[in-house]
Amino acid sequence: MTNSKIQMPDKIRLGMVVSGSLSCGLEVKMDEGVSVEDMAVGKYVIVKGSKKRFFGMITDVTLGSINSNAQANLPDISDPFIAEVVRGTSAFGILHVLPKVVLGIDEESLLLGPRPVKSIPSHFSTVEEAAERDIELVFGGEDSTRFHIGNPLDMEMKICLNLEEYVKRSNGIFGKSGTGKTFLCRLLLIGILQKSQAVNLVFDMHNEYGWDGTGEANRRVKSLKQLFPSRVAVFTLDEESSRRRQVTPDFVVRIGYDEIEPEDIELLRDTLRMSELMLQAVHRLARHFGDKSWLVRFLNLKGGDEVSELAEEMHENESSLKALWRRLQVLKRFPFLVPGSPENSVARILHYLQQGKHVVLQFGRYTDITAYILVANLLTRRIYDIYREQVEEAMAEGKQGPPHLVICIEEAHKFLNPEVSEQTIFGIIAREMRKYHVTLLVVDQRPSGIDDDVMSQLGTKMTCLLDNEKDIDSVLAGTPDRNELKSVLAKLESKQQVLIFGHAVPMPLVVQVREYGSVKSYEDLQKAREVAAARNPEKLEDFWGKD
Repeated sequence: MTNSKIQMPDKIRLGMVVSGSLSCGLEVKMDEGVSVEDMAVGKYVIVKGSKKRFFGMITDVTLGSINSNAQANLPDISDPFIAEVVRGTSAFGILHVLPKVVLGIDEESLLLGPRPVKSIPSHFSTVEEAAERDIELVFGGEDSTRFHIGNPLDMEMKICLNLEEYVKRSNGIFGKSGTGKTFLCRLLLIGILQKSQAVNLVFDMHNEYGWDGTGEANRRVKSLKQLFPSRVAVFTLDEESSRRRQVTPDFVVRIGYDEIEPEDIELLRDTLRMSELMLQAVHRLARHFGDKSWLVRFLNLKGGDEVSELAEEMHENESSLKALWRRLQVLKRFPFLVPGSPENSVARILHYLQQGKHVVLQFGRYTDITAYILVANLLTRRIYDIYREQVEEAMAEGKQGPPHLVICIEEAHKFLNPEVSEQTIFGIIAREMRKYHVTLLVVDQRPSGIDDDVMSQLGTKMTCLLDNEKDIDSVLAGTPDRNELKSVLAKLESKQQVLIFGHAVPMPLVVQVREYGSVKSYEDLQKAREVAAARNPEKLEDFWGKD
């Protein structure tokens, strides 16, 4: 194989490198004739060194001048010719570029693929706009594992996310309210479904991921079940709500009081304002009654004297036990909690998941955070326990374990805050990565409320616009080039733009999220199966089977 240089298509030259460092990035003096107004933070560029090509991203745009007194002694720019001369010589634009990947310059080096940056280009290296071929070399094209998530800024080509790598770790989607977190999460769930890299279990607090969801201007858009009816099962806690929305659920979830254990109550400590004494009493109540009916027997006490008698019998603090009884009465407001469930909901969910079907559990009108935390925690604990047993058995016997499971939770800081994350099943899953074939997809508008240790374990983070300094610091904590990415994050538009960085991408990137909600977008999503089949038919047949 020869080392002849690859002929690249003509690109727009932006300027040349005048200073910089590996830790802080490069400063690029813009060429005369290139408008600073056309430069956008997040845009991709190529820096052509003498031996290497560096792929990077614009992180800031500033104005510079040769004469430090230029601001005090402004030139006469009434003459257009003089204005043009001054703008290109005495005054100019400066691009701050963060190089992250090295690309080959000949056939042999191109085959090595993109490599991490360990050096910087020399002075006066040329900087050009990245072409589509450069971007595809870095992020790859759509195939059986890569999913089209959106487009680069100011370009129409596809940016693809490697879902095979993405699902290997727990991941997060962040952004303030109204920035498109749900929109982005829906696309990711569809991508995981399309590429069959895992099965999804979605705790759908606001009924957005099952049959339909909310799009722009509160317009209803198709969701997972409508697009892939044979691949998705919709479970519900609220059959009446489903009927009103003309949705026929695959299963109505009922949870027996006898299924609730003290550990399930512990996670409600914040929402029900329970003290440490109350939590200790919960465990003693379970031991005192000695059977699975402990909770319903406690709730069915008439209060007052009966609770006082029980406190005396248990040698428990009377006021603490009465306060606990009052707080737990809220559970009686949830009709999905019954004395004894007619069918095991955990077994039914697992039945669908292990057939390769994706499960969306909708909460209907029960959007109370207490209901969401209780149900999500209870079901996840039991599903995880069964997954762990199956994986351990498969490892012992040398067999293939259950399909990889991605559990999606909203309002994640309620499950993963520093006070409870070490005890909750969600904190355990986040820290264990994919040890037992289970990872998380956490969605939250308050990432600063999530335990720092959990945040550090999230493999890939996708963040829409954030305006709270604590939230921004939490998302970017421990990230290389944190200051540069903070500048990029601050410049995101309020909707449908996202900064992606972490394990599943070769470098941080800013993406204009792909369009969703039109007839064409639905067709494109459903055609992805055929696209992948054309590129990798054998693998796809294993993924999808027969509908």
